[in-house]
Amino acid sequence: MTAKADRPFDIVVYGATGYTGRLVAEYLAHHYQGKGPKWAMAGRSANKLAEVRDLIDAPADTPLIVANSDDPASMKALAESARVIVTTVGPYQLYGEPLLAACVAAGTDYADLCGEPVWMRQMADKYHEAAKASGARIAFSSGFDSIPFDLGVFMLQQQAKARFGAPAPRVKCRVRAMQGGFSGGTAASLTATMTALGKDPSLVPYMVSPFGLTPGFEGPAQPRSDAPEYDEALGSWCAPFIMAVINTKNVHRTNFLLGHPYGTDFVYDEMVLTGPGEQGEAIAKHMAVTPMIGNPNDPKPGEGPTKEERDNGHYDVLFTGEYPDGRTLRYGVKGRYDPGYGSTSRMLAETGIALLSCTAQGAIATPGALLGEALVKRLGEHAEITFAAED
Repeated sequence: MTAKADRPFDIVVYGATGYTGRLVAEYLAHHYQGKGPKWAMAGRSANKLAEVRDLIDAPADTPLIVANSDDPASMKALAESARVIVTTVGPYQLYGEPLLAACVAAGTDYADLCGEPVWMRQMADKYHEAAKASGARIAFSSGFDSIPFDLGVFMLQQQAKARFGAPAPRVKCRVRAMQGGFSGGTAASLTATMTALGKDPSLVPYMVSPFGLTPGFEGPAQPRSDAPEYDEALGSWCAPFIMAVINTKNVHRTNFLLGHPYGTDFVYDEMVLTGPGEQGEAIAKHMAVTPMIGNPNDPKPGEGPTKEERDNGHYDVLFTGEYPDGRTLRYGVKGRYDPGYGSTSRMLAETGIALLSCTAQGAIATPGALLGEALVKRLGEHAEITFAAED
């Protein structure tokens, strides 16, 4: 096996012919043209890879790699060709394990867009020790789920310790604004997860518990956040947030992997602000009973918004740290581009690049635990995502 430093590619984008994979490849081609990592595009069809390469105006000599998750030999060769693999081929519980296993065996760093907590727990249980042994750093959830939330809490707690000398034991996350839809891959992943739970009810606790990704550790009771409520401090009604089910688990896993710098008594929840008064209340109640994902008009995997829709998207997330004596700290994360595609593709690409200089030990981990402030810096400089204290 070729030593990592001597491999032909720094980064390979696996799934480059899919909708989101194409956006990742396009970002690398345009943002790092001639000045960045050596990278390649990988997928099942050489012809489709060539079509996408030309469609995104990538250099004609961009390397193309044919690989298929059904073919273990091609997964092994893919993992051994690069220092980092970024993959958009989901649902990961259906297609992800062969590549993950190959990366762990080869000591290859890996980042994906997985928002499937049951599969993530299964993979952590199965491969964490092997990843530690091989040095493979595996960063699940390297897109809108869950980077803005994982790193938002991480940065708030850095500020809290600098300002108050101790982490905030309670952090509330409130989505202030969001323009843009969820990806077809997200909808497909939710469907696959529900199918898996139906077949094996013993997996349900991993899905339900906020500590489903912290094996051996169960923290304090967490807010349910599954019904409308009024937030007195913000003067706004709040509705349940569909992505809280994965984001909260990743936030707690980062805390767990780093040795609980937020404290073992840390309490965290996420909701969406819907505004004040009767109108805010009505919107919150409507959102509470109207699923954001799982509708007949959800995009299919491979489908997505137009470039104009992606460019006009945005999100704005507020984190409030609270102390028992009434002290508070506010921290904001704001992103340009729609969360599910435009911003997510940039986050995944930048996570891959950040892994090239990562010094953390091998692990099945999170972007927050592996990369922390280094990734925050990259996202601010390259991906038009701002992280900032607000008071």
